[in-house]
Amino acid sequence: MEALANLGLVVVDVETTGWLHEQGEITEIGAVRLTGGQVTGEFSSLVHTRGPVPPDITALTGITDDMVGRAPLPAVALRTFLAFASDCVLVAHNAPFDLEFLTAACAACQLAWPSAAVLDTAVLARLLLGPDDVPDCRLGTLAGYFGATTTPCHRALADAKATADVLAGLLRLAAGVRPASQPRLISIAS
Repeated sequence: MEALANLGLVVVDVETTGWLHEQGEITEIGAVRLTGGQVTGEFSSLVHTRGPVPPDITALTGITDDMVGRAPLPAVALRTFLAFASDCVLVAHNAPFDLEFLTAACAACQLAWPSAAVLDTAVLARLLLGPDDVPDCRLGTLAGYFGATTTPCHRALADAKATADVLAGLLRLAAGVRPASQPRLISIAS
């Protein structure tokens, strides 16, 4: 796992207008670039959507129609993100969700998706932690368990930063370094 920490990693998170990539659109992309385990860059962009942001999504994320109406078109935001993430291992929490939206959006914009390796922190957490450690492997639960400096809040950059902190904790755990003694956590939010 130490070798993984020394690779170029980009931790990415997306916010969307829905739960299925076939029906929803990306509203925001956030990412943190890690080199040698240190943050070396951040990327954040709202993304223009064709349709309205559903009220329940605005309530969850705070992202409004006005915000995405003034945002870069998907092709512009995606090109910029792909340049930011080039030659890196991609990391995401519940990676299939984020990657399905990103790859579908790239295909719709006729942009090539890179053949990058992907690491899913939710899968890694399920391998390294048990029910005596955490009640679930939601990002908020893991951020609390590892003492993340950023609280996940359904905004892409904040969630990417929290995921980066969770990744660091998981890598320490894989190396045999357990977190300080903590009370059992109860998760009420994702």
